[in-house]
Amino acid sequence: MEKEDITGKVIKAAYEVHNNLKSGFQEVVYQRALAREMRALGLEFKREEKIPVYYKGNKIDSRRVDFVVEDVIVEIKAKSEFEDKDFIQTLAYLKSSGFRVALLLHFGGPKVMIKRFIN
Repeated sequence: MEKEDITGKVIKAAYEVHNNLKSGFQEVVYQRALAREMRALGLEFKREEKIPVYYKGNKIDSRRVDFVVEDVIVEIKAKSEFEDKDFIQTLAYLKSSGFRVALLLHFGGPKVMIKRFIN
């Protein structure tokens, strides 16, 4: 599946989750709901997946991300607003892992906010 199709379906699932739950829940609630919606859309994913961290071509560590949806990293936040550290963390995961696309989803506000990163 093309990355645009994957990210489009993840975004569709995120809107569905937020339209039903709104804001106010802990991140884990949105993770569970998003997993159900992505499964219903036929997306293959792993939740709480460890991704590698490479330094000069050598694996030196791993980090846990909320989802790997096919070959897209998906990170979820449920705070009142995005913080700079959310962008920095997601971008660091993307660059150090070798993945090409990441989505940062924010469920804590009056509407779902989405940031797409491309490596």
